[in-house]
Amino acid sequence: MENKKGFGFWVLIIVSIVLVVFLIIGQTLSLIDYDLALSLGLQESEKEIGKVGIAFAKGFAFGDTIFYIPLLVFGILGLLKGKKWGSVLMLGALGISIYWPIVHLYAIYIDTEAITLDPEKYISFPIVLSLITIYGLWGLYYLYKNSRD
Repeated sequence: MENKKGFGFWVLIIVSIVLVVFLIIGQTLSLIDYDLALSLGLQESEKEIGKVGIAFAKGFAFGDTIFYIPLLVFGILGLLKGKKWGSVLMLGALGISIYWPIVHLYAIYIDTEAITLDPEKYISFPIVLSLITIYGLWGLYYLYKNSRD
């Protein structure tokens, strides 16, 4: 990663920080108190996704908390310091940022009998999840184009 920190760099950093905040509030909180996260509208109910869905939501929350969030945080710090390891960690986090939204988008539309979300979520989820996927794809492209060979 070159030392120039232009507009694209700051977009990547700011969006990444916002994502870390949302992940901590939505995912890490659900590990501590799933019902609280549910009451805040940050997780889905058993009625919407079933018991197996809750188990997978908690599994994603655990994985995000111990792996995805640290990758993002240390990726941000490394990029801010201009370190190569920052780019490597951020590349890993961006790959996750592409993967998980696509999994969730596919799941909510492939089996509408097993997953019955509240109607407004069928509008908000595709928007938010698509934006996260675009962030991941753009971030990969940005880091690739601005990396040292």
